[in-house]
Amino acid sequence: MMIILFNLSFGQVALGLDRLSLAVFAPDTDPVATQIVRDIRLPRILTGLIAGAALGISGVLMQALFRNPMADAWSLGLLAGGQLGVALIVTAAAFAGPAALAFLTAFQGVGLTAGAIIGVTVFAFIMAGLSRRVNNITLLVVGLMLGFTVQGLVSIVMHFANRIGGRVFSGWNDGTFAGTEFADLGFILVPTLIGLLIACFSAKGLSAMLLGETYARSMGAEVKKLRWLTLAAVVLLVAPITAYCGPITFIGLIVPHFARAIARTSQIVKLLPIAALCGALLATIADAIVHLPWDQHFLHLNAILALVGAPVVIGLLLTNQGLRGRI
Repeated sequence: MMIILFNLSFGQVALGLDRLSLAVFAPDTDPVATQIVRDIRLPRILTGLIAGAALGISGVLMQALFRNPMADAWSLGLLAGGQLGVALIVTAAAFAGPAALAFLTAFQGVGLTAGAIIGVTVFAFIMAGLSRRVNNITLLVVGLMLGFTVQGLVSIVMHFANRIGGRVFSGWNDGTFAGTEFADLGFILVPTLIGLLIACFSAKGLSAMLLGETYARSMGAEVKKLRWLTLAAVVLLVAPITAYCGPITFIGLIVPHFARAIARTSQIVKLLPIAALCGALLATIADAIVHLPWDQHFLHLNAILALVGAPVVIGLLLTNQGLRGRI
């Protein structure tokens, strides 16, 4: 709650508790504060809470599904799929003539959202298929190489886009919670809740799968069905966030480790709420740092998350021998 109040109060325009209270309870008294809180900061904060929770849960699911503690939407290439999908949509719009101008200048265009969702979904199914054929290390390397390959493809594709398309893609690709309005929250929240319900339904079976597919079958789990359900949950959790917020990194990778350390268990049903809370907290704190009243705005959300996430991953790999053995 303190982080939320901090985010509502501080930014380029600082609002004291008095103006903040007026904006919430007496909006007509201070129109400027009301506009800042209701139209800018509150949608951003709610988006960050939803996104952080969704990505944290997706990380728990992916690390259980692939039985790999370094699995998440970034390391396995799902975010790269979203980047490629958006780049293709933006570039295609450049060839559509003047009619595409309105689409490119309004990120809420259904085309960009569809491009990100389709890209994430396609790459999720590709990695799910590969996971049945290769070991964990190979899967991670393939995921990372897919990411680098997509970066090259995106550069080539964007070479044919116009300047407006380039600016739209660049703004989306930086990753931010500030690009949404209240009207967008439903499109983010509904699939996220559906993904959460599927995750809760699959939790018991996933916990059994951590001990092997044979054990899971002996416990009555339908392993093939469980895999597809979990994959569907991951797509529902990751794709809308990527579509509206851009490729947000590291939350899905490190939050499951925080959740396991707090819960002292690997049981998925116990990890899900803790991962949701940790993810929401991490996303909100990172967003608060980005939107402090800096003189120059060069900070990006993913830069803050990388400064936290990368040392955590390095520390885990160096200090946890059991973790290294599972990769």
